[in-house]
Amino acid sequence: MTKDRVKDRLLGAWVTWTSAVAERVRGDRRDAGAGFVEYAGLMILIAGIFTLIDQIGLDGLISGAIRNAVTQVTGG
Repeated sequence: MTKDRVKDRLLGAWVTWTSAVAERVRGDRRDAGAGFVEYAGLMILIAGIFTLIDQIGLDGLISGAIRNAVTQVTGG
C-alpha cells in the first residue's frame, strides 16, 4: 500500500466515525435506550431506600405513623 492510499483509508475511516458519532449525539436516535437506563436507575434507588428502611428498623415506625394518620382522618 502506498502512503496516499493509507492516508485516504484513514481519512475515510475518520469521516465515517465522526459522522456516526455526530448522528448518535444529535440525530433521531440520540435517546435510544435512555428510558430503560433511567427506569433501571430509579428501581435501584427505590430498592436501596426500602432496604435502608428495613435495616434501620423504620418500617414499624412508618407503618405506625400511617396507621395513626388514617385513624385520625377516618375518626376510628
